[in-house]
Amino acid sequence: MKILWTDGSANPNPGPGGYAVIEETPDGKFVPVCLGSEEKSSNIRMEGSAIGAAIKYAGDEGCEIHTDSEFWKNVLMEWAPGWEARGWTKKGGPIKNLELVKAVYMLYRKYRPEIIWTRGHVGTEGNEMADEFANKARKGLTIEEWEKE
Repeated sequence: MKILWTDGSANPNPGPGGYAVIEETPDGKFVPVCLGSEEKSSNIRMEGSAIGAAIKYAGDEGCEIHTDSEFWKNVLMEWAPGWEARGWTKKGGPIKNLELVKAVYMLYRKYRPEIIWTRGHVGTEGNEMADEFANKARKGLTIEEWEKE
């Protein structure tokens, strides 16, 4: 099972966004495996995009995803099942980023990764590296460019 760390970034928020997926290898190293960006995005969108990329990356192998996004943990594990049952509606108004929510939730349902919330920016190595690379991705870094460094 893969151990993955995810983070998303937009600065300003909304503004240019980036996300990162970091794999924690069996020997304890942390390696960026997925980076992505959008010209105009938000922190929430990028956090969800990172989780979606992590699930796709792990595929059938399964994974444990560490995220500092309590929002996305709640979306996947608590709110989306009810939204789906009600035809993708909620009482408080429209669901923001609905297409992304649906896409990530469908991946979550298919592969059933373990989602683990972790407090962000407290020195946890995987989380700090995911944050660092999400910011680099926001500025245009790709995996191919990183691998050349």
